[in-house]
Amino acid sequence: MVGMRYVVLLRGINVGGNNTVSMSELKRILSEAGFDEVVSYINSGNILLTSDLPAEVVNARVEETIKSSFELDIPAITIAKSDFLQIAEQLPANWKNDNEMRCDCLFLWSDVDAPEVVDTLTIRPDIDRVKYVPGALFWSIDRKNVTRSGLAKIIGTPTYKRATIRNCNTVRKLAALLG
Repeated sequence: MVGMRYVVLLRGINVGGNNTVSMSELKRILSEAGFDEVVSYINSGNILLTSDLPAEVVNARVEETIKSSFELDIPAITIAKSDFLQIAEQLPANWKNDNEMRCDCLFLWSDVDAPEVVDTLTIRPDIDRVKYVPGALFWSIDRKNVTRSGLAKIIGTPTYKRATIRNCNTVRKLAALLG
């Protein structure tokens, strides 16, 4: 199979017991929908697959397949392997998700994917570290300051609704799985 390798990030599945989707079942139905080399990583909606179709068509087909199979409206972001690797490479090496630091990557839908997205956020420059790259926004903060962070206020905002969030460990693991 020659095709493009993609990362498909699903927003809001298997979170807090809501929108529960079995990853093994999802892999099966995506394979039946015509995708190849379907792999999932952890239970939070990270799918790698191969297709000859362009990203927009892959994205629409994944969303439609989930709706018809699980009766769930799950938004997805589909990113070509080269673009995902480019995003992951720009994640600062010293930003971590561990006991001392929290680091998240907000993958952005195209309608909010611009450097100006940073201007829509409440950022406390004394504690929040934020970096925009095409396709994503990286956010890092010392764990002791998480409750004081301006970015904690992103929930419920228009930007939050047009992004799907992964911690930096997941982003790095997906990049490694892509090779």
